Amino acid sequence: MAFSGLTDGIARGIEGAGASLGASLFDTTLRLGVTGLSRAGKTVFITALVANLLNRGRMPQLKAEAEGRIQSVYLQPQPDLTLPRFDYETHLAALTGDAPRWPASTRAISELRLSFRVQPGGFLSSWRGPQTLHLDIVDYPGEWLLDLGLLDQSYDAWSEATLIRLEKRSEAADFVAHARAEDGALRLDEGKARALADSFTAYLTAARDLGRVDVTPGRFLLPGDLAGSPVLTFAPLPKPAHTPRNCLWREMERRYEAYKSKVVRPFFRDHFSRIDRQVVLVDVLGAIHQGPRAVEDLRRTMAEVLGAFRPGRNSWLTGLFGGRKVERILFAATKADHLHHEQHPALTGITSGLLADAMARADFSGAKTMAMSLASLRATVEEVVTRDGETVPAVRGTLLSTGRPSLMYPGALPTDPARLLSPAREGADVWLEADYHLMTFAPARLTLKPGEGPPHIRLDRAVEFLIGDQL
Repeated sequence: MAFSGLTDGIARGIEGAGASLGASLFDTTLRLGVTGLSRAGKTVFITALVANLLNRGRMPQLKAEAEGRIQSVYLQPQPDLTLPRFDYETHLAALTGDAPRWPASTRAISELRLSFRVQPGGFLSSWRGPQTLHLDIVDYPGEWLLDLGLLDQSYDAWSEATLIRLEKRSEAADFVAHARAEDGALRLDEGKARALADSFTAYLTAARDLGRVDVTPGRFLLPGDLAGSPVLTFAPLPKPAHTPRNCLWREMERRYEAYKSKVVRPFFRDHFSRIDRQVVLVDVLGAIHQGPRAVEDLRRTMAEVLGAFRPGRNSWLTGLFGGRKVERILFAATKADHLHHEQHPALTGITSGLLADAMARADFSGAKTMAMSLASLRATVEEVVTRDGETVPAVRGTLLSTGRPSLMYPGALPTDPARLLSPAREGADVWLEADYHLMTFAPARLTLKPGEGPPHIRLDRAVEFLIGDQL
């Protein structure tokens, strides 16, 4: 076993009440964070990932499986008894039943432990016995992920940037008018504060329903037991010339800072800061379909969020003393099955260009990064059709809205990412050279052979990058 794996086991200690001292010393534990924005497909990704690791017939690019060194993979009770268990069985039943359907999106943090019994490879493998790798998969709501970008922003800066951005959005018109009409220098009126927070929440809900990616603060949409509390009763306001004590603006500032200290920082400390490997799922096709402004919103939002990670290479010292850094980050453009495979390189290139700044920062600090296009669960089949005398690569699937089969050609993605990213950065309203269309497909009914997981695109390559070195 690698020395870093040994010390990682020591640092984490005994993971469960029934674990022996020997297991804590010689087993390796990795925490895999699965994050992304709303509609990126986190729940489907985790469900398909686990299903294809338990039944590895469709995982040829997973090196340890191809070499026959994975003896068994099995689910175990999770080590953190305070977190809900990821409901893998229910989600898998939804995807593979007689009337398949997409599972409900993530509403809270959850965890699942998957354990591998693996024969080591390499020069010394002949005398080393099987080793155990525990993979703790942690699912985060996308709305909570966005809050990490607030940590380095003051209320003043956040309010100004938010109001400027919202002025260009029709769904925010009522809230912006409300906020601009309030005098923040006046004494706090709790009724006015609640009305502002309700109006702001209504905007966030509408923005999420439209597919916007920058809907934050996230707990406004998923409040849980914080519903109605002062820590969720604030909104962005223009800063008045004077901010006397007990005025509305100062109280909004106080609640904003309390949100960061009481909600965001504990979430970051208890969960995000403990991640070893990270998957960032991005609905790049959905943003392209919405237009240049959506693409730029996605680029800016992801850059802000990824600044909260601590990427870098773990050493035996950081493991021993508890300082964790993200060693590998996969940026995955989901829904690749909405494109013919001929367009997958273009989608991957756009994803790389979209996240270039964030990826460069991660690479610089020692983390390994990769951009990839994938489909966690393949819902379409490919076809080549004739259109205006030319052959066009398309996909066919069952429309989610009608249940009827449909053929889709979303448009030719440019091989040069700048053809999309440049007009997005320049604030273009529409794409000038092409239109990009997107349909939403239902999961296909599956007939799986023994030992096979659900069909996917490049899920095996994703796993090899994320944890292959530990197998």
